[in-house]
Amino acid sequence: MKKVLAFMLTLALILSCTAALAADTVTLTYSEVNPLDTIVGKTAQFFKEKVEELTGGSVLINIQHSGVLGTEAQVLDGILSGSGTVDIGRFSAFQFTAYGCNKAKLLSIPYTFVSREHFWNFANSELAQEFLAEPQTVGLPLRGICYGEEGFRHFFFRNEVKTIDDLKEMKIRVSEDPVMTGMVTDLGANPTVVSFTELYSALQTGVVDAAEQPIANYRSNAFPEVAPYLMLDGHTLGAIQIVITDMAWAKLTEEQQQAIMEAGRLTQNYNAELSADEEAKVLEQLKADGVHVIEVEDKAPWVEACQNTIEKNTADQAELYQQIVNMK
Repeated sequence: MKKVLAFMLTLALILSCTAALAADTVTLTYSEVNPLDTIVGKTAQFFKEKVEELTGGSVLINIQHSGVLGTEAQVLDGILSGSGTVDIGRFSAFQFTAYGCNKAKLLSIPYTFVSREHFWNFANSELAQEFLAEPQTVGLPLRGICYGEEGFRHFFFRNEVKTIDDLKEMKIRVSEDPVMTGMVTDLGANPTVVSFTELYSALQTGVVDAAEQPIANYRSNAFPEVAPYLMLDGHTLGAIQIVITDMAWAKLTEEQQQAIMEAGRLTQNYNAELSADEEAKVLEQLKADGVHVIEVEDKAPWVEACQNTIEKNTADQAELYQQIVNMK
């Protein structure tokens, strides 16, 4: 009988400790607009694994992917309105420009980064830390965790194209971003705002003639089915940021906060290796699948065409922009 009582007491203690541990566990919702098999999707999974590993499971990451929580802009609007639905988000750097992050705009200027190495020279610099901290600096309830990239962004089309001149008068999908809108206008095309979640049908029905995305996203979202012509102009490198809300940050212990930032550092390194490898593999697969890939041998005409947008959007930060340009 005594043994039974002792066993019952031990079991109760174990259950009590388990319940206490469960009560202390923090689950953070991570928003990703793309599928998990993309560069950014795999980056999200790596971040999740590292956070849970480094915190001993006391912080869990719940990845909501494929845009189930909305577009990047919608998710960011929700965060800033205090909805509490999203704790951590992966965003294109330019998304923050609409909320007073002027430095972030420089990362989306066309033809700034001449290579991946150029971008990573920036991303691993002290200057990048100033950029990463900008949301906090301007008073947004967000804290930057790390940078990453999802490959160079290229145009893709419903119908055959051969040169820059073929873009004239085309309806090209843009997000509500003045830099992208300006670039498309400079190229002689008509910028047309379409939600990312509606882009496939917009291409399918001819609402737009073309759009632009990194190669991995182009394939994972099945855009080759409706826009099988891919022009490798590489107008921007898809710089991304992972951020955490102040509300979520406040839920964490100091040790957990340190683990989040360490996971971010490891994720940034992982993303740098992943992106180049994945992009090369995807491009070869696209070619094998019959996508018409148009190489751009000389980018000079593209750069020249976009000078108005480049100068207009860097004039107020010319010295800072030049620092980035000089990192190549």
